[in-house]
Amino acid sequence: MNPHRYPDADIAAIYRVMRERRDMRHFTGAPMEDGQLGRLIDAALLAPSVGYMQPWRFVRVSDARLREALHRHVKEECERTAAAIPERAEEVRRLKLEGIRECTELLLVALPNAREQYVLGRRTLPEMDLASVACAIQNMWLAARAEGLGLGWVSIFDPDVVGEMFGLPAGSAPVALLCIGPVPGFYPEPMLKSAGWDSPRAREALVFENGWGKTAES
Repeated sequence: MNPHRYPDADIAAIYRVMRERRDMRHFTGAPMEDGQLGRLIDAALLAPSVGYMQPWRFVRVSDARLREALHRHVKEECERTAAAIPERAEEVRRLKLEGIRECTELLLVALPNAREQYVLGRRTLPEMDLASVACAIQNMWLAARAEGLGLGWVSIFDPDVVGEMFGLPAGSAPVALLCIGPVPGFYPEPMLKSAGWDSPRAREALVFENGWGKTAES
């Protein structure tokens, strides 16, 4: 008996929230409960980080004009994305790729400046700071799903434009716009799968053993 193992019901809940997490684009705009946003941010702050550098910064967007400016910018970038994939441009235009106007809360997540001083774990892989931020966002995503809230990660923006909008210091970098709030329902499967954008890969195509492309035995 493993004394460190969680009870079966707790384990099942953890796997369930991972299976049912979705990148949400449709929101009701209804208010969130008092303290919910704080709990989600606290969940993000529990994430692991390379060298314990905690390379995440969160900026809450409460200014309606800033939110509208972000919406316009992202829509422009969606069109540029469609133009960059001419063979699938109309598919891109049909997809709902953000919920900036409809979500209850909107956050910018950014990497801070002066990251070069953190060397432990980053000497040969400096991008591990970005990986750490992704872990924080995943924590927030799972916590949101457990609380019945949707979260959508918007990455279709120009970092320089968004950095200027928020007055980010030189050397910092915006990573994500997070749309958060109550939703009319959770998608039964990933939206891009339902839309036919792509299909899931087989496990055998993703998991190898003792070398690239070598089929794992288990």
